[in-house]
Amino acid sequence: MISKSNAKRPFGIRDKVGYLLGDFGNDFTFILSSSFLLKFYTDVMHVSAAIVGLVMMLARFVDAFTDITMGRICDRSKTTENGKFKPWIKRMAAPVAISSFLIYQSAFADAALWFKVVWLVVTYILWGSIFYTSINIPYGSMASAISPEPSDRQSLSTYRSIGSTLAGVVIGAGVPLVAYKTREVNGIQIAELDGTRFTVIAGIFSILAIIAYFACYYMTSERVVSEGAPSREEYGIRHLLASSIKNRAILSIIGASIIMLLSQFTLQQMANYVYPDYYANTTAQSASTFAMMAGMLVAAAGAKPLSRRFGKAEISAACSLLAGIVCIILFFIRPENVWVYVGFNLFGWLGLGVFSMVSWALITDVIDYSEIKNGFREDGSIYALYSFARKIGQAAAAGLTGLMLTAIGYEKIEGVALPDSVKAGIYDISTLIPAIGFIILALILWFWYPLNKKTVDTNVEILRKKREG
Repeated sequence: MISKSNAKRPFGIRDKVGYLLGDFGNDFTFILSSSFLLKFYTDVMHVSAAIVGLVMMLARFVDAFTDITMGRICDRSKTTENGKFKPWIKRMAAPVAISSFLIYQSAFADAALWFKVVWLVVTYILWGSIFYTSINIPYGSMASAISPEPSDRQSLSTYRSIGSTLAGVVIGAGVPLVAYKTREVNGIQIAELDGTRFTVIAGIFSILAIIAYFACYYMTSERVVSEGAPSREEYGIRHLLASSIKNRAILSIIGASIIMLLSQFTLQQMANYVYPDYYANTTAQSASTFAMMAGMLVAAAGAKPLSRRFGKAEISAACSLLAGIVCIILFFIRPENVWVYVGFNLFGWLGLGVFSMVSWALITDVIDYSEIKNGFREDGSIYALYSFARKIGQAAAAGLTGLMLTAIGYEKIEGVALPDSVKAGIYDISTLIPAIGFIILALILWFWYPLNKKTVDTNVEILRKKREG
């Protein structure tokens, strides 16, 4: 399958901002889920952390089918005047936002446990496995169709990460300030999540997500179109899995994604326990979000020049190692002052931020590499595998966090302070698990992932000659 550029307005800032807004919309529901769903269901709905984590993990088995199916649908879709991938953003904006809102219905807090678990299963799968998949797979695949130039794709990756960071700041800083209420019990300050407030917040974020999706749709243009198509046999799931097993680039980026998301979302989810329960300071939790934003903005400024000089995989490995070292230091020093904890996390987010800024460009490198190996492009299918890997990482974080919280005896009872042993366990989970994960991530990127700077530059030149010919 040969790709060529479609004659449209030149790639520019409009595409970058539009693509940024796409992930801004994605993360109004995705980050809300990854950061607060576990906290909402343990503290408001009174469902055990182990059950919630198990539900989130089991939903990923559904994704094994829906993600890959959506990727194949994208690859086999005909290119319209608005592109191959863009129309899905317009179609699915409202369904994904509405289904997200339905998850967080505090009015059911006093319902029977079986009803709350069934409600969680149905709404979570409806949102994540069906509607989110049907908008996120086309959105991610669209990056390689907006421009064939590696520098443009790196810009899109950076802007996408900035969009995610901005949504993270809005959610991470805003939710703790509004959704928590505090009370004093026996001289101890206790922060408790208010279910009604959180339901309203979820509704507002759903509306904002729809607005962001439509802005993405109208501001971006697809320029790379596909001529011809592989046979139905080549498009089959069996072919995709068989070729992926032989593709070191795909396997390693899947492994890296699972470990990265496991580490990142453990950090994000445990922030909802470390700050209100260990430090009893939700103001610091909001401030930590701005520390995250500062680290990510520094990473955004340095990602492109560092990638150009050293390579995307190389700088990602180095910065992941930095994030791991920061978490190890926090595990051992255990600062009593919450602001020292926030300060160290700034450097951790700086290390993680660089990888986040280039991660979406890494997958376009993998797509190019696969085109050279197979002779045709499978943007949607490969991105679907990548997306599925990311969801596995997210689910693993939720499942592991839920099981470990249950193991240390975490149970939120209104008006009752947690035992010191439980608080210590919360701190251990929030530092040690991400530390191990980030170090493993660095090792994968350095020793297993094959697309170093030299290889990527060679692949780009091969494809350029192919398209020009």
